[in-house]
Amino acid sequence: MVLSLAAAAAAMSSGGGNGFNSSSSLDPFDSSMSWSVSEDPSNSSSEPFLRTLSPDLQPATTAGVVQEVSPWDIALCVTGTLISCENALVIAVLFYTPTLRAPMFILIGSLAVSDLLAGLGLILNFVFTYLIDKSVEFVTLLSVGLLISAFSASVFNILAITVDRYLSLYNALTYHTERTVTFTYMMVIFIWVTCFTLGLLPALGWNCLKDPSTCSICRPVTKNNAVVLAVTFLLVFALMMQLYLQICKIAFRHAQQIAVQHQFMAISTTKGVSTLSAILCAFGTCWLPFALYSIVADSSYPVIYTYATVLPATCCSVINPVIYAFRNPDIQKSLWMACCGCVPSNLSLRPRTSSDV
Repeated sequence: MVLSLAAAAAAMSSGGGNGFNSSSSLDPFDSSMSWSVSEDPSNSSSEPFLRTLSPDLQPATTAGVVQEVSPWDIALCVTGTLISCENALVIAVLFYTPTLRAPMFILIGSLAVSDLLAGLGLILNFVFTYLIDKSVEFVTLLSVGLLISAFSASVFNILAITVDRYLSLYNALTYHTERTVTFTYMMVIFIWVTCFTLGLLPALGWNCLKDPSTCSICRPVTKNNAVVLAVTFLLVFALMMQLYLQICKIAFRHAQQIAVQHQFMAISTTKGVSTLSAILCAFGTCWLPFALYSIVADSSYPVIYTYATVLPATCCSVINPVIYAFRNPDIQKSLWMACCGCVPSNLSLRPRTSSDV
């Protein structure tokens, strides 16, 4: 009797197991499946149950998770879009206006190209972060290299414009004979070769992809490279301050020597000094926080501090077209002609002042 009951129980147990296997097509001895006995199937969360009984569905579940978009990245992408639109307009005006071929306009055009690339780099960085797998080294190195090249070229072009302004006042009589278009093109080519070389350094091995402990606040740039770039910027800023100080001294001296209408020249020179001060303040306010933070911080610092210093630095490329292009009377005339087909009388008759330089 006992043996009969045991045999019947064994048969029922065997039949139930076969029925379960035929309906769900799960092999208990399949090594590709992960079975967990510690989780309760009656748990209110369905994730452990899916992971235990349906391993084939797990990759699809993970792939369906959407990465949360950071508002800081959105702000940088919007800033990049604004930068691209502004500087594309400047490049179009310079390209389609044959009279704007002087050395000054070549430097303004080079600055606009660098800022345009910086804006496109910010947009591509957003795309690479949220639409493309950024774990691929090529994508990371391409994004960072473009941003380093573009922003470095922007800073060096601003320095070149400052030097050009200083020479136009210091050597006013021989400026137009010494500062030829060929010389300006050679200087622009030197700037871009230098900046593209800086952008290629991460791709040539100067990165922290293999040793994350050496990363700076901008991965994959190493801490040492970030410090070198920041110190270089501080030297450029110090040189610009010295040049603008000399420009102010020369402007005041010229105003005293050739002034006929003393009151007008005093107002004009004061306006020029105020403009130069605003240019320096805007440049320093945008870039100094990021440069100093790059020196003292590394990848272990909170990322919000990096965003808070990077965003003002990118805003410098928003301000550059307004300071160096849209304030120029010749570019203003070209814009009026392109948009309205005419030039306002007050603009065409307005004399050039030191604030326009």
